[in-house]
Amino acid sequence: MKASESTRRDFLKVMGVGAAAVSMPFAGRRAAAAINRRGDVKTQLRVDPKPKYELSPNLYMQFMEPLGTTDGSVQASWDFGRDCWREDLVEETSELAPTLLRFGGCFSSYYRWKEGVGPRDKRVPMLNMLWGGLDPNQVGTHEFVDFSRRVGAEPFYCVNFESDNRDYWKKDPKGSDRVGTAQEAAEWVDYCNNPKNALRREHGVEKPYNLKLWQLGNETSYDNIDIEWGGRKTVEFAKAMREVDPDLELIGWGDWQHWEKQYWAKKMYEMAGDHIQYLAFHHMFNPSRGEDSPLRGIEYHKDPDKTWAHLMDAVKAHEGKVKGMYDECKDIPIPIALTECHFALPGRNRCEVLSSWAAGVSYARMGLVHERYGDKLKIATMADFCGTRWQVNAVMIPVPGGHSFMMPVARVMSLYRHHQGEQAIDVTNTPDGLDVAASITGNRVFLHVVNTQRTKAVDATLAIDGKQITGGKAFTLATDPEFEIYHHYEPKDDPLYPKEKAVPASGKWTFPAASVTAVEIDVEDTKESVA
Repeated sequence: MKASESTRRDFLKVMGVGAAAVSMPFAGRRAAAAINRRGDVKTQLRVDPKPKYELSPNLYMQFMEPLGTTDGSVQASWDFGRDCWREDLVEETSELAPTLLRFGGCFSSYYRWKEGVGPRDKRVPMLNMLWGGLDPNQVGTHEFVDFSRRVGAEPFYCVNFESDNRDYWKKDPKGSDRVGTAQEAAEWVDYCNNPKNALRREHGVEKPYNLKLWQLGNETSYDNIDIEWGGRKTVEFAKAMREVDPDLELIGWGDWQHWEKQYWAKKMYEMAGDHIQYLAFHHMFNPSRGEDSPLRGIEYHKDPDKTWAHLMDAVKAHEGKVKGMYDECKDIPIPIALTECHFALPGRNRCEVLSSWAAGVSYARMGLVHERYGDKLKIATMADFCGTRWQVNAVMIPVPGGHSFMMPVARVMSLYRHHQGEQAIDVTNTPDGLDVAASITGNRVFLHVVNTQRTKAVDATLAIDGKQITGGKAFTLATDPEFEIYHHYEPKDDPLYPKEKAVPASGKWTFPAASVTAVEIDVEDTKESVA
């Protein structure tokens, strides 16, 4: 919760309903006073339905990167015997329903796109310089675009930005040149977007892909790279790519540089603001360092209360990162984009705790942060997309066989994605133990509610200023926080399949312990507000 919202909530607790009722119609103030006399104000989950800002559907993007020998990811996604994507992965991702799917990351720094187009039997494998092993280039532009569109997502690429000026990625160990130039990026745009591109048509694709969103550079500020270089190259790449397609939307880099103790954002905007439409940042973090942390290896099994407390507290570190970028960019008239984000926890198979529902509830709170900063944050994610290890993935791919399945973070992202309004609204009173963000579309109010208490349900009365509830539904994910997802379930057997129930007109509702709920409430004006 933002500091301003927290302060207001505490103020309301001290002052009672009367403070909140100042803006209510007379009848609403009378009803609020009655509630106050009954002592029920603490159970009110009250929202102000006045729209504040547009919420982007792209707060639920996913990110795919070929992770080589460390995690099967892209290669495990591809059926090499049938030359197509695994159908179980397509099925699971369609349910996840990401709006954007990004390809790239560090892999982009040595990726040459022309090696991944054309007949697959003629494609030359490349050394995966960061993640190890050989990448066969069987999944290239055509295949990635095909997958994205099949699952309802819009694909976008992070281009090879002169290897992000890192010398160790400019040549592979066998001497192959891995530097991608502005001209090469422009040729990629032409291949994708020019209806007459001869090479794409030669490859059997008549219609252009029309990829309008591209990212320039990946984590460029994380090494000792000068912002002057980054800004200059951003302009150079943007001009070359826009000469091919003037309608592109480009994401520049704006994140923190530790040794300079400054963000790139303001300088990047000063140098390249006329050429970019977003400023990117990333957050991969361990929220619980130290010898006594339960978020290491299998320590999380030993003390469930301690593990829960650490996971619930993780939102502070994440909000600190988002708020830092938000504050840095508040006077910059372009939005920000969190194109990579996830926990980075140690363990025998890396981040094994992330298979637990306790981690899912923790991630749910991170999603609320994205909504609260949604006036500026327009692209965001909470996990990498897919892989074969209990690492940082939204979807797990069993190998050598089995049905792909969603991890807890994916369950939460799918729930929020399917039940969110178009505009953010204020939550003006929250019962203890709940973390809430709200939105609205027309006469339907949407609540994303996290019960942060491990063993205690929370009773609440839903209330909308100036409105009366005419009906609604709640979709709840709830199970034992220690439950871990290890395989695919059919819906009837799935402990975390959303449970749907009708919301009564009284608005009275109980949020189960350790639950994440999406509530849709249909409302209409009260007679007093119409008068």
